[in-house]
Amino acid sequence: MSISQKDREILRDLAKRQLELAASKRNQQLYQDWMAYGASKTPVGRPLIRIETDSFAQEIIPPMMKCEGDEARRIEWQMLRPIANFTLFEDDTLVPDYFEVLDHYQFTPFNLPVKSQQTGGLGHHFIPYLHDLEEDDHLLGKSPFAVREDWAQQRVQQAVEIFGDILPVKRVSNAAYCTPMQDIVHIMNMDDMYIAMIDDEERFDAMLGRLVDDYIEFFQAQEDSGTLHTGARMQHLCQGSYCFTNELQDDLPGAKNRDRWLFMDSQETAGVSPEMYRDLVFPHYKRVMDRFGLISYGCCEATHPIWDDCLSKLPHLRKVSISPWCNEEFMGERLLNTGVTYLRKPPATILGMNTPVLDEEATLACFRKTAKAAKGCKLEIAQRDVYTVGNNPDKVKRFVQLARIGLEG
Repeated sequence: MSISQKDREILRDLAKRQLELAASKRNQQLYQDWMAYGASKTPVGRPLIRIETDSFAQEIIPPMMKCEGDEARRIEWQMLRPIANFTLFEDDTLVPDYFEVLDHYQFTPFNLPVKSQQTGGLGHHFIPYLHDLEEDDHLLGKSPFAVREDWAQQRVQQAVEIFGDILPVKRVSNAAYCTPMQDIVHIMNMDDMYIAMIDDEERFDAMLGRLVDDYIEFFQAQEDSGTLHTGARMQHLCQGSYCFTNELQDDLPGAKNRDRWLFMDSQETAGVSPEMYRDLVFPHYKRVMDRFGLISYGCCEATHPIWDDCLSKLPHLRKVSISPWCNEEFMGERLLNTGVTYLRKPPATILGMNTPVLDEEATLACFRKTAKAAKGCKLEIAQRDVYTVGNNPDKVKRFVQLARIGLEG
């Protein structure tokens, strides 16, 4: 798509603004804080806090935008996201001193494109392909995948041509991402999936195994393409977190999977017993995890039921999700002196109520509870799944302020 001269000038001005903020004293100090955090297995300094804006960015970013064309607005949106956090919320989000162009890959589990139907508001329903594995097994195909280096190079050339003389353009590989149980729920109703796990365990095990085999082949193809870079600084790790670590090299070209972070979760098995997860799901997940350098695990599921028998057995686990459904005290005891980050996800309902006013007492109580439970642990906060802030960015800024007060204990 072409970009008008007017929009080009807007993007060039924004590139200058991004570079200015990246060089600011506060951003440089934040970078050092993250570096220190990633270089130690013990708590260093204060807990670091990030607000993930993906789910409510529509209330924050559009008023900041000036471009008119669709392609220009896509680039502008990308550039404004960290700037919004840095200037409006004053959390610990970094402003990069470069414009990132991500690798582009395609992977379609079982060659079954996800179909969904909106059910009103944010609600949606996945339209299943499978109901009974014995009858529907023939629908499961080989998962096609592609490494789209041409796409990435086009994005690099476009950005360089617009503002490369102002803001460096950099190829970036984020952490690898693999959530096989989510893929299965996208093509099979959860109740049917649970029944299959009980009544047709052999076929379910075979299905999950086939999908994991495809993922392993896909990740190997990424490696073989020579396009990967390692991420050990401000690259995206998933779940609102960064890749900062001193255990991996940063920005190493031609990277191998053993040089990379991997994110996995299994929210969809929150309703099965820890024993079923251990025996049926975890062995397949571990086959993927064993191929990577460092692991971050978990999303909204409670991780405490599977800690002792599963997650604690991963020597390269470095971050674990502590969601609102997780036993904070239990995990605080287990993670103490392990070097595994207590990645706390506060309840979205505190910040995400559709009111302009923040419940300050509830905010302080939430973070004081976390500070007590995670005392002595390596602690990081990632506020996620907030779908509205009442169109009030000051509410988010106050939330961050109160979080820091509460975490002081």
